[in-house]
Amino acid sequence: MLKLPESMKECLYFTRRALGEKGKAMAWVYKKECPKCKKAVMGKPLNEKTGRPKIRATEYICPECGYSEEKVEHEESLSMQIKYICEFCEFEGEAEVPFKRKTFKGVKSVVFECGKCNEKMAITKKMKEVKKKKK
Repeated sequence: MLKLPESMKECLYFTRRALGEKGKAMAWVYKKECPKCKKAVMGKPLNEKTGRPKIRATEYICPECGYSEEKVEHEESLSMQIKYICEFCEFEGEAEVPFKRKTFKGVKSVVFECGKCNEKMAITKKMKEVKKKKK
């Protein structure tokens, strides 16, 4: 049973998406605890002027001890939790997959399989549509 996030502050990533005509998915990735001090969660560095996280930061930093990890390395160590309704068989299920984007039907996306029919589905980057096969 997956634990739904109580606040967006505990999530690194959160989305609700339609999957095809009949399916839908809600996916989230929890922030990771600092592997060095284990006292705080890792986050993007803050802008000195505004106090908000830097949008295009290339690293994640622990606010307690200052430990940092590269963005790609950090994100690939996390896992995405997904509650979905399958677009093919309308099965309602849950999945947990690594938070690593792969190219699926020409679009960078996190790919997971239906627990019943084993069809592959994808959580794409914002506003991207999977490419249809030409007839």
